[in-house]
Amino acid sequence: MDTVSMTVLVQERGAVEGVGLSRAERVARGKAARARVPRSSHAEFVRDSAGPSPLELLARQDESRIPDLVPIRYGRMAVSAFTYFRGAALPMAADLAATPRGGLSVQVCGDAHLMNFGVFASPERRLVFDINDFDETLPGPWEWDVKRLAASLEIAGRSNGYPTKRRRGIVVAAVAEYRRAMRAFASATALDVWYAHADVDMVRTVYAQNLSAASRKKLDGNLARVRTKNNLGALRQFTEASDGGLRIVSEAHRVVRVDEIADPGQDPQELRARLGEVLAAYRETLEPERRALLDRYSYVDLARKIVGVGSVGTRCWMVLMLGVDNQDPLFLQAKEAGPSVLEEFLAPSRFDNAGQRVVTGQRLMQTVSDIFLGWVRVAGFDSQSRDFYLRQLRDWKGSAEIDGMLWPNMTDYGRLCGWTLARAHARSGDPIAIGSYLGSASVFDEAVAEFAAAYADQNERDHAALLAAIASGAVRADTDT
Repeated sequence: MDTVSMTVLVQERGAVEGVGLSRAERVARGKAARARVPRSSHAEFVRDSAGPSPLELLARQDESRIPDLVPIRYGRMAVSAFTYFRGAALPMAADLAATPRGGLSVQVCGDAHLMNFGVFASPERRLVFDINDFDETLPGPWEWDVKRLAASLEIAGRSNGYPTKRRRGIVVAAVAEYRRAMRAFASATALDVWYAHADVDMVRTVYAQNLSAASRKKLDGNLARVRTKNNLGALRQFTEASDGGLRIVSEAHRVVRVDEIADPGQDPQELRARLGEVLAAYRETLEPERRALLDRYSYVDLARKIVGVGSVGTRCWMVLMLGVDNQDPLFLQAKEAGPSVLEEFLAPSRFDNAGQRVVTGQRLMQTVSDIFLGWVRVAGFDSQSRDFYLRQLRDWKGSAEIDGMLWPNMTDYGRLCGWTLARAHARSGDPIAIGSYLGSASVFDEAVAEFAAAYADQNERDHAALLAAIASGAVRADTDT
């Protein structure tokens, strides 16, 4: 088989790009992409006026969501231009589809805004920093993730009142870090790229060195609190004693027990049997040693839970399981997975199960993933078949406090996100070709900063349109109380 045919075959199987090509050939791919799509062209942003409006795109997503929860989604998005942006992954995907792309693909996050990065526990019980949301992951243009991250930094900077020069500096620093990291990964071995990660010690050494003593103390306090966000912490927050055992406690609309949602006439034993079948199917997607660990736990209770901004209205469940006693809990989160928002503008996922799409993308992009990460297909109470992916509800998970963050800290945080995104892309893409495309100059960095500013302007107009629609009654929004 010739090199070109082998490379095509590898790509069709969903593996990394560039396999079978020499370093010189991969460098040439990057330079050819630069000739087709100059780096300066990434400054461009003009929305296609012939396409559907953002509100029309969002309404299309509402059709598959829980009707009673959709107004809460809009209520959360209405709070600020930044919360609107967090919930508007589909409108931005539509906008990005019309922007320049060099033709070099990676496994993209699809929603790489700065709040979708954070810390969590590795299986070795170390705190690591990584991307932590993969609902929209799909093979696609690496530029789209970079631009969504850059736009989120610009929009968050405006929300925090940073002046224009500071905001541009933050965005340029983050994109430059992505570029430098990708070029460094281009010189590394495949194994070194695969093993690269950002644990808390590395974050402190490289990205938090400019923090003031007060900021360092605050960071250490936040990390200490993150370590309390575990299964025992969830046990204290979400459960109560009942008939000698435990059950999940409902909390307004945020947490709703399953027996408050299911058909009142449904036999509890029948429901438990169905849930047992679901857990058995999910179990088969785990590695054998992790199945053995899951088998130590038994199902106790189930509740629906609202999460995030953009995910409000999708079906998300929290599952309480217990081991030897009431102090040995395991909380799993089962989150509905539908088609990626990118699939309308790129090729459809090669996975029939959208939960498997999410899990595979997450395992490919993250250095380490939750040991209980798996997927399942379920027939719901309305008899509709839906896909879900499962992981632990809480395992030392935490994210940065963006509101009120000082601009030097935002600069360091943006750089950390830029490095992390480059590492995630380098695992599935061709870092040599992408690094060659980016080059050593700051042309791409400055261009993306221009794009981010233009997109932030558009985002403010879109947020204003949502507020107007709410005021007119065209869109119903509920406060999240």
